[in-house]
Amino acid sequence: MNPYVLTVLLSSLGLGTTLTFASSHWVLAWMGLEVNTLAILPLMAQHHHPRAVEATTKYFLTQATAAAMILFASTTNAWLIGEWDINNLSHPLATTMAIAALALKIGLAPVHFWLPEVLQGLDLLTGLILSTWQKLAPFALIVQLAPAIDPVLLTTLGLASALVGGWGGLNQTQLRKILAYSSIAHMGWMVIVLQYAPQLTLLALGTYIFMTSAAFLTLKLSSATKISTLTMAWSKSPVMVTTTALVLLSLGGLPPLTGFMPKWLILQELAKQGLPLTATIMALAALLSLYFYLRLCYAMTLTMYPNTVNSIAPWRARSTQLALPLALTTTIALGLLPLTPGILLMVS
Repeated sequence: MNPYVLTVLLSSLGLGTTLTFASSHWVLAWMGLEVNTLAILPLMAQHHHPRAVEATTKYFLTQATAAAMILFASTTNAWLIGEWDINNLSHPLATTMAIAALALKIGLAPVHFWLPEVLQGLDLLTGLILSTWQKLAPFALIVQLAPAIDPVLLTTLGLASALVGGWGGLNQTQLRKILAYSSIAHMGWMVIVLQYAPQLTLLALGTYIFMTSAAFLTLKLSSATKISTLTMAWSKSPVMVTTTALVLLSLGGLPPLTGFMPKWLILQELAKQGLPLTATIMALAALLSLYFYLRLCYAMTLTMYPNTVNSIAPWRARSTQLALPLALTTTIALGLLPLTPGILLMVS
């Protein structure tokens, strides 16, 4: 892609997100979301592959539907209450429609079906943008709406997403689909604690972005899109495979890695709020997700690809990918747990 065009598109992505962050009026927030959607579409379709075009079309239709629902919800609220302000969305009908639209935007269960299919059709770097940056603007609106939303609805969305994200990834062989279901499960963890401790939601979102970035950048470096490709990675780069396995376990929430921190704090908060059953279901759902991360680790570190070629190592071109972003995100994805008290002081 032409570097000038790429610069314009990435700048538009930043502009759309900033517009939504800065807005207090529903129409301005909607405009930010639309700029965001329109900026990523050319990035998704840049390879002109049928799968990429199909993924772009699916993404456009779902995001356009969600944007129309947001506009309809805000108009309904203005009609009934007389307010366009985001913080004054108080009518139950309008708030329910708005949270349903925003859930569709970020891929929360039960409106998650587009996400694995879309992510599967994209290249890894565009998939990274879709899994991280594109979640920020809708999440900013969800955080602002949280006080007005029915707590039962938020809890249901969170539990459904954690369970669907766990169950859906069990049978997958495509890495992008596994990361899509991982995204759905993490979104569930963020939404379930939103009404009790919004700062924990933002903490979980931050750690999720760093861990997912590390996972996508590693897969890009090794050009892996299927589990079977991962089985050949250890012979090429043992150090990278070691860090990748640790990043995946961090995504699964194992101590002493960064991913354990948000899950631990969220379970603690749910227990404090007198919701032990909800906390137990979330912990069991985390075990489902952990299984498919362990499956990836097993494929990478303990299996050999079944080939009969006696060559020492296959020839490959030198990667042009920058090492610094991968090193930075991997370090953050692995080593933040000891800093938990300091991070809690910063976010609270």
